[in-house]
Amino acid sequence: MDYQNTLKYLYESVPMFQQIGSGAYKEGLANTRALDEYFEHPHRKYRTIHVGGTNGKGSCSHTLAAILQEAGYRVGLYTSPHLVDFRERIRINGEMMPETYVVDFVEKHRSFFEPLHPSFFELTTAMAFRYFADEKVDVALIEVGLGGRLDCTNIITPDLCVITNISLDHTQFLGNTLAEIAGEKAGIIKEGVPVIIGRARGAVKKVFSAKAEEMNAPITYTKQTAAGNDVAIYSYPELQKERNNFYEMTRQGLEMFKKLQDKHRKNEKSLEKLLSTFNLDNALRAMDRILDKRKSAIKLSNNHFQDGIFLELTGLYQVENGFTILTALDELVKMGYHISPKNYFEGFSNVCELTGLMGRWQKVYSYPDIICDTGHNVDGIKYICKQLEAIRANDGKKIHIVFGMVNDKDISGVLKILPKDATYYFTKASVKRALPENELQELAQKAGLKGNAYPTVVEAVQAAKKDCPPKDFIFVGGSSFIVADLLANRDTLDLY
Repeated sequence: MDYQNTLKYLYESVPMFQQIGSGAYKEGLANTRALDEYFEHPHRKYRTIHVGGTNGKGSCSHTLAAILQEAGYRVGLYTSPHLVDFRERIRINGEMMPETYVVDFVEKHRSFFEPLHPSFFELTTAMAFRYFADEKVDVALIEVGLGGRLDCTNIITPDLCVITNISLDHTQFLGNTLAEIAGEKAGIIKEGVPVIIGRARGAVKKVFSAKAEEMNAPITYTKQTAAGNDVAIYSYPELQKERNNFYEMTRQGLEMFKKLQDKHRKNEKSLEKLLSTFNLDNALRAMDRILDKRKSAIKLSNNHFQDGIFLELTGLYQVENGFTILTALDELVKMGYHISPKNYFEGFSNVCELTGLMGRWQKVYSYPDIICDTGHNVDGIKYICKQLEAIRANDGKKIHIVFGMVNDKDISGVLKILPKDATYYFTKASVKRALPENELQELAQKAGLKGNAYPTVVEAVQAAKKDCPPKDFIFVGGSSFIVADLLANRDTLDLY
């Protein structure tokens, strides 16, 4: 088989959650353990970091991978779902695994796995683990697929577990309360393995604390600061001004330190050390890197980076992700991972290029601006709505929203919080789980949302581009699969 026929075989021969939903979900780890034994436990041949949670685990996995790459490690990255190409799921130092590896893997091993009747994700996980071993990675970032306790990635013994924010999603499998979902997510906590927790309060925090205590696992809760000077969000023009101000501060600072060095030669080494702690050059290069891509930025500050570190991922939810990542990196450094401040700056400011990350508040067009995002549950959509409201209020832009959902999400909960003053283009993704556009339109009208229905994402975006003046704004989202259809049709839509 060639690559395309191999993909057809994988999509059609094994149950795929991406396409059919709950019918592809297999409870238990029996198949996973059988595959793992057959492949001789490949995940034991390299270090791993396990990343779970409801929202933010993909962004955290990619960002941690980017920083470790910059630190000189050979880094495997396993995430899901893919948006355009199946091989997005399995990367080493940002490069997708070769098509030939996928073909050879299936042809060589199908006689073993076919009698097991594995799910698509079970088989894909086995492929990723084996590929990372074959390619001799130093460390692999492994993103949980669904839940945690019974997820087929949960056979690894990682150096570190990271659990990002918890919200209501996949309730048919994980439970109807945040505490129940947290219990499933906490299933990745291993005996003696440190765990980093993102936002957690009340019953959720109690669940994680109890599980960590049971497993004798050191637990650290990310400090989600509310102090205004710890977070700054810059538009592209604002980042330009910040860069110029920063440069001037750097120049003056260097002149001052040079005078001190000339006056106190005996303290030269200590002064050099002090100067290095400010990371002035690293910060300037990070800002320049982001500005070169004409992007906005988020600046986060903590005890280690008091003058701030710059993220190129600018969805509002990335603020929480950023602090979780910084906390995780602190733990990795304690373990002996060699990560310099320069690696932090380079990784945070260049995640997309280093790892291939797509669909996180991603700009795909200008005049009008078109932004897409994979947020798809109530918690994720809340952040998107806040950001859309800021664009409307601060920039005076009218908002146009191309929107679609799959049929097993909290549709009414999402529709209830979407902005009422936007123009909508209701559509459906090209997956079996997609909610038909006319049904979505009908439900949206009951929620006070106005707009027309379009049978495909391409037609919806074309209509939005036609209706939207260059000065206004188009958002595309509601589902990872809506974003996938958008990105897969960039040529047709002339989105470059």
